[in-house]
Amino acid sequence: MPNPILPLWEYIPDGEPRVFGDRVYLYGSHDRVGADMFCDYRLKVWSASVNDLNHWKCHGDSFHTRPDQLHQADTDWTDHELYAPDVVKKGSKYYLFAYILWAKGCVGVSDHPEGPFKLVSRYQYDESTGGDEGIFNDPGVLVDDDGRVYIYYGYEKSHMGEINPENMTEILPGSYRENLIPAGDGETDFFEASSIRKVNGLYYLIYSPRKGNRLAYAVSESPRGPFVRKGTIIDNGIDYPAGNNHGSICQINGQWYVFYHRMTNGTLTSRRACVEKINILPDGTIPQVEMTSLGFEESLNPYDIVPADIACVLKGGCMITDQDYFTRMVTNIYVNSVIGYKYFDFGEDYTSRNMTFSVKVKGAGCMCSIHILLDDDQKGKEIGCCEIDRHDGVYQAPVEKVTGRHAVYLVIRHNYEGWFKECFDQRNLFDLLSFVFIK
Repeated sequence: MPNPILPLWEYIPDGEPRVFGDRVYLYGSHDRVGADMFCDYRLKVWSASVNDLNHWKCHGDSFHTRPDQLHQADTDWTDHELYAPDVVKKGSKYYLFAYILWAKGCVGVSDHPEGPFKLVSRYQYDESTGGDEGIFNDPGVLVDDDGRVYIYYGYEKSHMGEINPENMTEILPGSYRENLIPAGDGETDFFEASSIRKVNGLYYLIYSPRKGNRLAYAVSESPRGPFVRKGTIIDNGIDYPAGNNHGSICQINGQWYVFYHRMTNGTLTSRRACVEKINILPDGTIPQVEMTSLGFEESLNPYDIVPADIACVLKGGCMITDQDYFTRMVTNIYVNSVIGYKYFDFGEDYTSRNMTFSVKVKGAGCMCSIHILLDDDQKGKEIGCCEIDRHDGVYQAPVEKVTGRHAVYLVIRHNYEGWFKECFDQRNLFDLLSFVFIK
């Protein structure tokens, strides 16, 4: 499954991946398409077999702060939006730790990892040392090897406490800690999005720093910290509309991944779940990875129809937007915009003399062209140019034969040089729906 890893109409940001049994479960917020606010009043759960990460199953709603046609509200003290949950297993039960906007958070329980989760209690804590006024912003929970349970949370300041494993809701007196990641250079200081993992005896706190389009990590030898900042895992603001970021790491069949989200619709909302392979080196560090269109795939097939909205590079003002369940596109395409995809495997077939590039667009009344470049949007080899007319349609052009693995960049130009050229410099030239290479 390429990025985004869920059906293209689904919006699950703030992903917390967890492997339970032979399935990987993705817990997160639920964004509403085209919304002007973060998140929803319900949580949803998706999962996939660890042996088949290309087919994800929706388990439906798992928790609600407002009633709908099929569910009662699970909270009676608030009906605010649900943000960034986490789920852990303790004994034979699965516990949901919910963050509710501007309200006290809570814990739910289920016999099944997909839920639905029944309310246990709001967090129980000493209000003089609880931190975060009981909201427990972006909770990340660790069940350690010795059975002790810790919760990490906070906004602009990192907090933690130890949870009573007998009830999973009570913060043990005297366990509260703050500033787990000491302040430093500002840009990499803790901001929000706590997620905790234990790897090879070390504790990894994944978080969103003040430069919030990144996912960063800090490491400690103790669950209580202090944590030492180590660097950035992924930055979704490189050649892409930045927004915020929130996610975590997960090992599936021996391979480590970072789960994160990307923006759509030219806003910070309507975020979609993505994943990249990562490596954890013997010294415990995680080299930063680039954002790609791959997801769980080793490569993309250029001979399959490629939806425009799996682009991992959007430069020059263009963005992904969602018209309806069937129609998503890259829009706001101006002169010199770049739309990029990493990576295609064109194979090693030397029998074809050349290929055809075919693209489906919604016209915007402009004459323009798509220049197809490999591997770099500035210095890469141009293998062809496809002219786009003023109207909706399918356009095609011959391109040079390509073999091997390459990034593909679509660089946009218009065909106007007259007195009013500058007017067309400011026009949306067309909307990109999909494309394919044909042998």
